[in-house]
Amino acid sequence: MASWSWITKLGNWLAGKPSEAADETVRCFADQQQRDEAFDARDRGLRTVPLSRIVGSVGRYQDFDARFRLRPSERLTRIKQAMRRGEVLPPVRLYQIRDAYYVLDGNHRVAAAKELGHDDILAHIVELVPSKDTLDNVIFRERADFADRTGLSAEIRLTEVGQYEHLLSQIQYHQQHLAAGEKPGVDLKTAAEDWYRTIYRPLCHIIRQAGLMEGFPGRRVSDLYAYISHHLWEEDRPRHYGPQIDQSIPKDMEAFRTMIAERRHTDQYPEMKRTITAFVLLNVQGKHEFKIMEKLFELDEVVEIHSVHGDIDLLAKIVLSRDLLTSDAEVISQFVTEKIRLMPGVNSTQTLIPGSSKVKPSPEED
Repeated sequence: MASWSWITKLGNWLAGKPSEAADETVRCFADQQQRDEAFDARDRGLRTVPLSRIVGSVGRYQDFDARFRLRPSERLTRIKQAMRRGEVLPPVRLYQIRDAYYVLDGNHRVAAAKELGHDDILAHIVELVPSKDTLDNVIFRERADFADRTGLSAEIRLTEVGQYEHLLSQIQYHQQHLAAGEKPGVDLKTAAEDWYRTIYRPLCHIIRQAGLMEGFPGRRVSDLYAYISHHLWEEDRPRHYGPQIDQSIPKDMEAFRTMIAERRHTDQYPEMKRTITAFVLLNVQGKHEFKIMEKLFELDEVVEIHSVHGDIDLLAKIVLSRDLLTSDAEVISQFVTEKIRLMPGVNSTQTLIPGSSKVKPSPEED
């Protein structure tokens, strides 16, 4: 009986019939929108979204099972083939309600990416902010307001009410500091990006390295950042966080930023000075090939560029710098996406990251 049941389910799947169990389909966007009263739309622009957080579809949720699989079709096959070839596909369009995403446009691309085992996908996000008065929704509204005011593309997700105001106060203080010195006339959004890169991310890294997360199950590193930074830099309370923080973090936020900048040029944090080598294979439009080569060669990170014969058109060797602010994958992905894939005439890219390498010295080095 078990085998016949399996065959029946397979037949229904291939025939496009919906599953009998309601929990075997993805979530319905309209139902979730009504439950949360999420009608206030905020455009969040382009972001890379983990596929695991895409849980439903707008209008087509009954076409999928719980693993976001569509029945086989020519269109799905074509998209999977394009993804395997590394072709650049348009960003999908998603609605966001709290921490979940729903597909507005790009169901086949999402289904193909999940089936191929991808971790994330590039998407244009419209966040629908819940208005129903629950504790979680209050936090999400605070997060939405913080994102609107700061313009940060990265999400900072806190779990307590009122903490985003502390972060906003830090950014405003940092804006004043920059305006009085190195960046006269700096606006709040530019100051927010600098704060995120030079203050927020380094302290989050130190918190992780100190092992503090183990003592706070259910909390995020962003929660610990908000708590520790507020008590150290705004209330000047006694320190009891462990030697790595108590003895090494200055009492002033801008002094911390200066310390981090100085340590990048020392051996105190070797990971701050790590270099990453990667090879980028490009398929380009023939009429743009020479111009793309010239533009790539102008980039400091591109150390070699070759026009080659075969399935690819150009081969670029890139060397990137990585510090404690980002991972190898983040650095490479951001560079390839922003500096290469958006060039006019670039059809697709594929990135190869060496595992282990051996390099012979050039004759002049012998």
